[in-house]
Amino acid sequence: MGIVEVVLIGVALSMDAFAVTISDMFAYPAMTRARQLMLPVAFGLFQGLMPVLGYILGSAFGAVIERYSGIVALIILGFIGGNMIKEGVQTLRDGGDGGMGVESGVITLPAVVMQAIATSIDAFAVGVTLRAEAVSIVSAASIIALTTFALCIVALVVGRRFGTVLGERAEVVGGIVLVIIGIKAMLP
Repeated sequence: MGIVEVVLIGVALSMDAFAVTISDMFAYPAMTRARQLMLPVAFGLFQGLMPVLGYILGSAFGAVIERYSGIVALIILGFIGGNMIKEGVQTLRDGGDGGMGVESGVITLPAVVMQAIATSIDAFAVGVTLRAEAVSIVSAASIIALTTFALCIVALVVGRRFGTVLGERAEVVGGIVLVIIGIKAMLP
């Protein structure tokens, strides 16, 4: 497996992280730059770490993780997305931000870590495959992490631009996107 194939794997694996980053930008448009940077860093880190874990633990746990990855992603993203929808609807019902709406919302590190785990579970299975292909896991995981980081930086820009267009509905839209990603993870 060559570098082009590994980059393509990185792009494919990062699509959920890309969508979640956009969703977070919708939901939290007033995030500081430091908090915004936390998203690509966390997603890149977990997308790079999970193939390494799959490579190391794959023979023992690969089948179990692959079997339940969809339900785990659905539960985590569904919970986070559901809360975002609930809070967004409450904000809209209260007639705007009312001083406590989306603009004041702050995404927490635990929420970002949960999102990063949920969007990187499939990378564990890729690590199992990389072991079977005798690919250098250090270089492959680094490429996957950097690809995810770069695409999530792009997602920050896209999310910032369209989040302002959506205004007060952004948190609801972001929550819906997370729930859809969770449901997609359940499908074969």
